[in-house]
Amino acid sequence: MTAEPIPTDLQPVEPAYRNALRARAAIFWVPLFIGAMILNKVVLAETPVGDVLSAMVGVVGLSGIFVAPDRIYRRLAYAIDDRLLRTVRGWLFLTDTVVPFVRVQHIDVTRGPFDKLFGTATLVVHTAGTHNSIVTLPGLSPGRAAEIRETIRAEIRADAE
Repeated sequence: MTAEPIPTDLQPVEPAYRNALRARAAIFWVPLFIGAMILNKVVLAETPVGDVLSAMVGVVGLSGIFVAPDRIYRRLAYAIDDRLLRTVRGWLFLTDTVVPFVRVQHIDVTRGPFDKLFGTATLVVHTAGTHNSIVTLPGLSPGRAAEIRETIRAEIRADAE
């Protein structure tokens, strides 16, 4: 049995995925910043570190909203051929996952509120085994996610016959 070649033609996910990531980050950081400002006014106003907390939360929050989503987007890609799905993500901790279609148990396409708002979807591939048995590929267009799902489903049917 020979190893199949791994697809190397990596494709980026949808650019709208950056905006979905930004919206999720804003939902986290904006209330945290408001809380830091309130804490600053109520507790820290008369201390020498008066505005430091809200400034630090603001700087980290802005980078979490504007810088991090771009980095996540640039480091997320996928490739697919007639037998394998490959997902690559991460920078400091790179994860390169190859899923042979013969190991796929079932496939989902999910869309949360931000996915619906920005026109993206997540392909969720459940495989046989326990370690890394769920592989997600966020940031696809709904049509592309459904197309990949159907490609995998057709290959699974062909292997079963």
